[in-house]
Order: sequence, then structure tokens, then C-alpha cells
Amino acid sequence: MPRARTVPADHPAFAALPVSHIALGSGLRVAVHVAGQFSSQVLPVVCLPGYQRNMSDFAEFTSALRRTSGGDRPVVLIDLPGRGRSDDRPRGDYSSLADARDVASVLAALGIEQVVILGQGHGGQVAMALAADHPLLIAGTVLLDSGPVTDSRGIVRLRNNLSHVEGLRGPKLVQGDFRRVLAGDYPGLPVERLDALMGRTHYLDKRGRARPLYDKRLMAALASINFDDVLAAQWPFYDALTCAPLLLMRTQLTDQLRRETYDEMVRRRPDAAATTIPGQGSPALFDQREHIEAVAHFIAGLPPLRRAA
Repeated sequence: MPRARTVPADHPAFAALPVSHIALGSGLRVAVHVAGQFSSQVLPVVCLPGYQRNMSDFAEFTSALRRTSGGDRPVVLIDLPGRGRSDDRPRGDYSSLADARDVASVLAALGIEQVVILGQGHGGQVAMALAADHPLLIAGTVLLDSGPVTDSRGIVRLRNNLSHVEGLRGPKLVQGDFRRVLAGDYPGLPVERLDALMGRTHYLDKRGRARPLYDKRLMAALASINFDDVLAAQWPFYDALTCAPLLLMRTQLTDQLRRETYDEMVRRRPDAAATTIPGQGSPALFDQREHIEAVAHFIAGLPPLRRAA
């Protein structure tokens, strides 16, 4: 059995994100944070993080979006199983399809009948799978550094970097190497912000080692992928998003989504809005007003919430 994963109760990245846990039929408990109140008049926004990431990536975005929307926009943050404060899958059987089924169950438990999905990386692939099975649930989708195929180069870089830093011991050594890794995605970002980014996915234990805030079997599932592999594209899942309006976003420095894939996504959806976030990699920091406003403008332009018959 793998070592039991723990999350410190006072971990700084989660300080402003209290959660409740929703029990699924499988027995898994999924951590959910809800900002604001649900209303029959306003579409909620559900944020799904990247592959091994958690809801802390959307903490600043949530506050900024609600301010931009006048404070009445409900936002739901979800830790997918095996991430953050959600339970790990007992058999480590992680996939976007399984995650989509669990997200559908969480939304049903919350009484949500229509939603805007913001999916970053893997979270966007979960959104595609959700649209394929539940098209009437989707009122709009924002894909961020996400498409029907993930860049194998980004997967290998992620896997190798995490294996390296998790093998180090000593706070100064761990933090120093984390800063060097993150500085490539966020050039010019101050040291304190790089350290905060490290805290979104890891914490330092008493021995000064970086402990992941995710099930390590998520990384084990990527072991067979090589740098020059060409992963199979799942365009039918992308096409499922034709059920609703679409906003495409890509960070300039991402290694998760190849530029040619993004360009093909834009070509296939000429009706979709598209924007690039300059000077950043994945995940997007959402620290510029114009990018928050781009999402808010997209949501504001969606058709009114459909009423149940």
C-alpha cells in the first residue's frame, strides 16, 4: 500500500479556502469550496485545476472574478480525487473520464443544473468529457492551456522536475531548486511569490523534504511517456464543447499545449473567443485585470440561465 497522504491543517495555501466534503457513491470524499450563494438568476462558475494540482490555483481568481462581477457570482472550486484535500482513489485509477463522472456527481449534490466550467490543463480535459456525457449541464466553457492532446514534452518535464525536488532534503535546497524550476515559467516573479507557488503543490515536512499535496500515483501513471512521444488527439471530446459558447486561453510560456494544437482549436471553433496571457506558464496567475475581465466578459455574454420545466 502507498504511504497515506496527509495535508497539514494549517497549510497556508488553503487558509482562505475552507471546504466541505461531498461523499460520492464510490465512497470517495471530494473537497469543495463554494464562494457566494447559488441563485436561480446567476450561472455558477466551477473551476477544475490541472493534473496534479488543486483549488489553490484559483484562490486569487475567485476573489477577482467575484469583485468584477459585482460580488454576486457563485464560484465553486473542486479538488479532484487524489489532489489537495480530496481522498485518493484506492486503486490509483486516475483518468479524465473518472474525474468527469465525479464532477457530475458533485454538481448534482450541490443542486447545480447549469454551469460555466473553467478548466486548466487536465481540468479542461475533464470539462470536455463532462460535455460529452452531459451537454445540457454546460452553459459555457473556458479552456486554459488545455486541449484534446497534451504536449508530451510538458509531461516529461513535469515528471522529472517533481521527482528531483521531492528527492531533495533541506529547506534551503528544496526551495532553491523549486525557485529555479518555477522561474522558467514566471520570469521576473519575486522570490516570495515563487515560494507561494511551491506551497500550492507541496509542503515541507519536519525533515525538510517536499511532500506532495497529491497522490504520487498520479506521477507513476505518466512513467511510460517519453519526450518525443506523439500522444493521441481526442478531437471528438473537443467537438463535444460545441454544446455551448467557448473561450480559449493559452499562457505564452506553457509547455502543456502546443501552439499548433491551440491554433487548430481556434480554427475548428471560429465562434470562440481566444486570448493569450503573455509572460507566464502554467498555471496562469490571473494577476492582470485584463485577463480576469476577459473571463468575466465571456460569462456575462452567455445566454440566461435555463429554467427547469
